[in-house]
Amino acid sequence: MFSYLPLVLRNASRNRRRTALTVASVAVSLALLGVLLALYRSLFYGGDTTPGQAMRLVVHHKIALTQDLPVAYEEKIAQIPEVRAVTRLRWFGGTYKDSRDSENQFAQFAIEPQTLFDVYPEFRITESAKQAFLSQKTACVASRTLAEKLNWKPGERITLVGMPVTLELTLAGIFDDPGASSVLYFNWAYLRDSLPVGDDQRDMAQQFYVEASNKDVVSDVARQIDEASVNSPYPTKSEPERAFFLSFVSFLGNLKLFLAAICGAVTFTILLISANMLSMSVRERTREVGILKTLGFSFGEILGMVVGEASLIAVAGGLLGCALASGLCAAIAVAMKNAPGFVSAIKGLSLSPLTAVLTLSIALLIGLASSVVPGLNAARTSILDALRYNG
Repeated sequence: MFSYLPLVLRNASRNRRRTALTVASVAVSLALLGVLLALYRSLFYGGDTTPGQAMRLVVHHKIALTQDLPVAYEEKIAQIPEVRAVTRLRWFGGTYKDSRDSENQFAQFAIEPQTLFDVYPEFRITESAKQAFLSQKTACVASRTLAEKLNWKPGERITLVGMPVTLELTLAGIFDDPGASSVLYFNWAYLRDSLPVGDDQRDMAQQFYVEASNKDVVSDVARQIDEASVNSPYPTKSEPERAFFLSFVSFLGNLKLFLAAICGAVTFTILLISANMLSMSVRERTREVGILKTLGFSFGEILGMVVGEASLIAVAGGLLGCALASGLCAAIAVAMKNAPGFVSAIKGLSLSPLTAVLTLSIALLIGLASSVVPGLNAARTSILDALRYNG
């Protein structure tokens, strides 16, 4: 069969414009398919869990994320065996400068300075900055990604206008986060004291972040936390940090079905493009098929040449499509660099070798499937009908 490769290549390059357009169409479609497959894998079946995430739990109200939990839960959680550290957290959502500028929008959390770096041991900050954060009630710390974006330096005065209070903060230091998040943390006590006396939120938290002693006990710690509050007016739901972030994806609906449907539609479209091109190409060569049969070419040899031509074009489009998909994944990962935590899986989006192989396999299968009918029709055409053809 390989002896006929020059003939297959010559047939494929006969109408170079059509072949180039077909390869380009297949490449663009497969690039989209590759990105969708990479996204599907990152969100649901791959997504790298960092060592910190593997040992961290997020505890929130079982009913809804908008429901608060008593801060007294923190002490109860800390007493559970295998809990290394716990900190309370509240989203502030204040406005920094011009709220209409997307550059000024970032995550802001009230936390306990004493336990922040115990729960997030991967954060790196100088000891002097850490001590300043611990000793000053109005101090705050920001991730390096956020600080560089807004040109903040230690000592920066930061005003956050929120409801019902306005916070005047001083940047005590900048920490390095391996996850490249854009986040600012400030003192829980400062927010509590700023709220009006009698405000229900003064002694309530939105979530508790828990650091387990090791990743093997995370599920057991989560179970104990939830069992301790099962009969309380404030039942909890404890889940790994990555699972908590990915739960936000469910707000978009059945994303798995949505992505699968798009992948199916793209695959079907590529199949139609390839089959249409090959049908036209084979029809143009009907008389030549008759000559080949006259020269002794068998049914299988003619079918093989048609299948080989389709496979060659499909694989060429697949290789180009994988290259495009890899570039698109890298661009998406860069664009999502400053995105919030619940899309952290997309921050590392890439076309893995497995996804690339799967994309190329789909391309090859499409080439084979699209060539079956035109190839059989050509191989079954009698010598007389082929030579008589005047299309």
